[in-house]
Amino acid sequence: MAGKDLNKIRGPIRPTEPGLKLGTKTTPAKAPTLEPRWGVNAAAESAAKLAATPLGQQQSQPAVKPSSHNTNAGLSSERTRARMVERLARQGIRNQRVLDAMHRVPRHRFVDEALASRAYEDTALPIGQHQTISQPYVVARVIEIALDLLGARDHSVDLPTERLSTRLIKKPTDQGTERPIKALELGCGCGYQAAVMSYCFDRVVTVERIKALVELARVNLKPLKRSNVRIMFGDGLVEAAAEAPFDVILFSAGMATLPQEILGLLAPGGVLVAPIGEPEQHLTAVQIALPQEDSQVRQTIIKTFDMVRYVPVIRGTE
Repeated sequence: MAGKDLNKIRGPIRPTEPGLKLGTKTTPAKAPTLEPRWGVNAAAESAAKLAATPLGQQQSQPAVKPSSHNTNAGLSSERTRARMVERLARQGIRNQRVLDAMHRVPRHRFVDEALASRAYEDTALPIGQHQTISQPYVVARVIEIALDLLGARDHSVDLPTERLSTRLIKKPTDQGTERPIKALELGCGCGYQAAVMSYCFDRVVTVERIKALVELARVNLKPLKRSNVRIMFGDGLVEAAAEAPFDVILFSAGMATLPQEILGLLAPGGVLVAPIGEPEQHLTAVQIALPQEDSQVRQTIIKTFDMVRYVPVIRGTE
């Protein structure tokens, strides 16, 4: 995907009722398609079969064994992650905060020990429960879109400091003081994207509907000691409501239309990034415009980016 101008905006698109339905676009055959949940090398047939199988008939799979802390020293070296970050930059990732965060999170600790040697390849890898850890480029791209739209593009920060976003993004309260930036991830998986997000936002709430993956994510995140991440088990759209509003919402599954109620979870100026469309999906950003003075109207700004292929959103828990 190197050399592609993936920052080019294809929107805006007008929403329709009852949901926020985004029109599909004709895309040239050579356009890159990202497959974040299953990866370029994964079997599309397996994904389709799983999506078509009722939940009660799906066979449960154990979550993968977390990678040992004694994994080959070469994999955990900064040089290994530095090469991955260099590749991401060549692929078009420009936001320095995202690149720094990707360098800090040891991806090999979020995959099965048997797959640790492939941890820094730009591909999705299985984590059990018919799910995968997303390819590094997709993780970086989704977070970059959100940060760019929040107005934090190309700023570098002192990453060990917990209050990262507050330094860069002014979000005044009614009293005129700054408040922390809170992000929601719907679909935690093994916890890798949440870990990267924890270096980009002040607070991260991540919700996972599969209990075994919740436990896996907690084990994976514990060594990083990221106190600003909260992992929740449950139906994402239900559990997230109690924590609203959010400045950022990132979806890890696709949908044909965006439920209107999810927009109610966004704070003014907030950004939602999700794969939306049917039959084609595009990474789509929906931003709640900051209200004009003396105006009570919530206006939405919609922009489309990369073509993607995600597994569909599934409600309920397992």
